[in-house]
Amino acid sequence: MRSTHSLMILALAGSAGQALAGGIQLYEAGQEGAGLANAGSAALASDPGVLMSNPAGIAALHGTQITLTGQAVFGGLGFDRNADNDFSGNEGGNPLPILPGSSFFISHEVNDRASVGFGLYGNFGLSVKYDDDWAGRYFTQESTLIGVSMQPTFAYKITDDLSMGIGPRLVYGYYYTKMAVDNNAFLPGTPFREDGNVQYKDTDTGVGLNLGLRYQLDPRTTVGFAYTSKVKLEFKDSPSAHGIRNPLLNLALSRLDVEALEIDMNIPQSATLSIAHQMNQQWTLFGSLNWQDWSDFADIGVNVDTAAGNVSRSVDRQYQDTWHLSIGAQNQISPSLRWNMGIGYDSSAVKDKNRTVDNPMNETWRLATGLSYALAENTDLNLNYTLVWLGDMDVQQSKRNGQTLSGSYPNSALHIVGGGVTWRF
Repeated sequence: MRSTHSLMILALAGSAGQALAGGIQLYEAGQEGAGLANAGSAALASDPGVLMSNPAGIAALHGTQITLTGQAVFGGLGFDRNADNDFSGNEGGNPLPILPGSSFFISHEVNDRASVGFGLYGNFGLSVKYDDDWAGRYFTQESTLIGVSMQPTFAYKITDDLSMGIGPRLVYGYYYTKMAVDNNAFLPGTPFREDGNVQYKDTDTGVGLNLGLRYQLDPRTTVGFAYTSKVKLEFKDSPSAHGIRNPLLNLALSRLDVEALEIDMNIPQSATLSIAHQMNQQWTLFGSLNWQDWSDFADIGVNVDTAAGNVSRSVDRQYQDTWHLSIGAQNQISPSLRWNMGIGYDSSAVKDKNRTVDNPMNETWRLATGLSYALAENTDLNLNYTLVWLGDMDVQQSKRNGQTLSGSYPNSALHIVGGGVTWRF
């Protein structure tokens, strides 16, 4: 019976990461640059939100500046079963609830060389919630993975043209997952009609480092390079079982006597190279190239502490590193109004054959636009929108007993609406 519950625990651990909805590290946190699809993110320095993308950027900001932002992420992601599906249940509805968020950034020019800043922001994780009785309930029903970062920042102008920045990063992580358990497993007929479920919830903090360089090639051209280290999160809690009426499963639960399940995961490290070029007084062009280490996130460590002994292994999610390329433009329509626009592409963090319903990821296209308006001499307001297009995603996933969940997610997309206000003193 121990192996029965071990498989249940490892299946629970294997669902870690499903909240990412495509392996997407969100570039959007309501800042003005969100309207550029991440183009020029390590080079553009229009508000203190740049410290999230490149900590060296605050060296270009004068005086004291404060930015407050907010955003909402929602989407269209519906599962359609096909003829190869073996599981009963509905199709889950739209599993992407509205996920609100807000951020705070501040920068202060200490002198003509040094600047300090601080950011409190969330740009990692999403949430999925299917109907409890959907066809894929034995793989996942609900999951949330959220990372909120706190980043003090120091930037210094080495020369008039070259700046460097460093930002120690403390990340508060929250993880919750829920999956159904078949009460009729291992028993003939259908003695039980209702499923049980297993839930897991915990929080943890991890540390990392953001580094950046920003160089003014000439009066019209700026390049920026930024590196973000990985952040390790270690979730450790006792899974809770509810509604388990199958005596064989109950016996397995009691014999294993799980005290704690530890799930280790890494927020991926990343590197970004950006350029900004002002063509004339009206138009500025931007570009970015970005790499994210999702193959490291794939190897999720699992350790089960039990009264009978320890089980330690890793669950390989078969993820691969991703690349991002984006281009954008900024149109200074008038002295008080700017129009931003951009397009970006992210490769998929998983191959089609390894796609799962707990994290149906795919390559993505970003289409973004936004407006920034000077309400007063020292106050700017920005609004932006991003469409993240994942397209059609086929999924075929099997249990050990041979039952297969098969279908697709047609016309899948995320919508991100955000905005913020910046005050300068």
